[in-house]
Amino acid sequence: MVGKLDCTGPCGDVVEFGCGYGTFTIPAAKLVHGTVFAMDLESEMVAATARKAEESRLTNVISSIRDFVADGSGLPDCQAGYAMLFNILHLEEPVALLLEAYRVLAPGGKVGLMHWRTDIETPRGPSLPIRPSAELCRSWGELAGFEFVRTESLCCCSWHWGLVMRRPQ
Repeated sequence: MVGKLDCTGPCGDVVEFGCGYGTFTIPAAKLVHGTVFAMDLESEMVAATARKAEESRLTNVISSIRDFVADGSGLPDCQAGYAMLFNILHLEEPVALLLEAYRVLAPGGKVGLMHWRTDIETPRGPSLPIRPSAELCRSWGELAGFEFVRTESLCCCSWHWGLVMRRPQ
């Protein structure tokens, strides 16, 4: 997770674009009082996330199968205080996804960006040539309207970088 989850924005809801197997969903749901909207295109990933939330007795996770790249998140404007875009910005239209994150974040809301490093081979992740750098993701975020907040030092592993950006007030 990008640093300690900072959900001090306008509302406590979190949206996770690409929840995978719930690796970040479950810890986020334990940290916030709002709802974590966890979505993914893959049904088995959504099912695994829902199962982990149930096993953890978390009632604030709503997991759904959704092609948010093609169809958007389905959430209302300004729904969330925090959005997670972790290990996903190697897709074909990253700015479109960042625009959707911007739309669902309330003014002052933050987005956490994390991805695999581009300078080393890692045990998992996409091939090196399609991994975006932190600098490129920052420029995409700024194109979508976000303001840069900080680079995150990730204690979770040495294979990733992290950024925090904010939707202006």
